[in-house]
Amino acid sequence: MLTKKQRELLLYIRDHLTRTGVSPSFDEMKDALELKSKSGIHRLITALEERGFIRRLAHRARAVEILRLPEDLGPVPQQQEHDALNHKSNPLLNKNIEAANQSSDETVQLPLYGKIAAGTPIEALSDPANYVDVPLNLLGNGDHYALTVEGDSMIEAGILDGDTVLIKRCDTVENGQIGVAFVDNAEATLKHVRRQSGKIELEPANAAYETKTYEAGRVQVQGKLVGLLRTYN
Repeated sequence: MLTKKQRELLLYIRDHLTRTGVSPSFDEMKDALELKSKSGIHRLITALEERGFIRRLAHRARAVEILRLPEDLGPVPQQQEHDALNHKSNPLLNKNIEAANQSSDETVQLPLYGKIAAGTPIEALSDPANYVDVPLNLLGNGDHYALTVEGDSMIEAGILDGDTVLIKRCDTVENGQIGVAFVDNAEATLKHVRRQSGKIELEPANAAYETKTYEAGRVQVQGKLVGLLRTYN
């Protein structure tokens, strides 16, 4: 059972796909449903995805695919078939589709998992509550997510309190690289990661903080730093 807003959004995505061949942007969805912010759209999209109605494709801003519809709404639109028809019959619409796809490649929406300590480790946040738009050229291949930095222990590496760090998911980093370390299956922190004789050192980039050393089995690497976003007030 879908809520009224979930159903409205699913209908809008279906109609937009049928009309243009591409899924709508989050701004277009927000305006269509007359919501005040994109956070409401994120929640609706997440709910539809959890219920198996849609799927978000990784590393594309306009990448919402309909998997199924309620029985009373008819068949799922076939985007690829629709695109092929437009290539033949409507050159102007085809140009608009290509422009939309090109612009979608310029940014991606990464899940913003919350705050990670750049000082003392804090409880890890595993459920995405928000998303952040990231220039595609800041990312390479692989799966990525974003975290908000809290604390000052990495300031000598140019990472400040309130920065948004971009993390590539991986389970290992080269010695000395900055990574997300998950300690004792409970706490996460952002530090230089170094391996020494069966132990792992989590080294800050601030002389006011000490390096902490753990048995290797107590630390799980959950990603490495690949980029950073900063806003100025």
